[in-house]
Amino acid sequence: MEQLDFQFTGGAPAARRAYAGVVGSGDLEVLLTPGNAGQIDVAITTSVNGMSATWQAQLARVFGSHAWPAAKIIINDFGATPAVVRLRLEQALESLQAIGS
Repeated sequence: MEQLDFQFTGGAPAARRAYAGVVGSGDLEVLLTPGNAGQIDVAITTSVNGMSATWQAQLARVFGSHAWPAAKIIINDFGATPAVVRLRLEQALESLQAIGS
C-alpha cells in the first residue's frame, strides 16, 4: 500500500460531507469533507505502488475541468482505472451539490 498526498486550488469550503464508491476489486471510494478556503487536500491510499505521477496528472485534470469547493478528500483505491477515479470524484461532487440544493 502506498500513501500519497496532493494539494490543488479550490473555491469556498464545501458546505457538507459527501461520499461515493466502495473499496473492492478494481474500485475506490471518495470521502469529501469541507476544507480550508482556496485549497483542496487529497490523501490517497492505493494498492498500486509507484503511480504518484499518474495520480498527480489525473487529479490535475479533474480539478482543472471546473470549479471545485475547498475540501479534504480521502481516496481509498484498490486498483481503479483513471475513468473510475474521475467518475467517483464527480459523483462525490454531484452528491455534495444535490445535498446543498
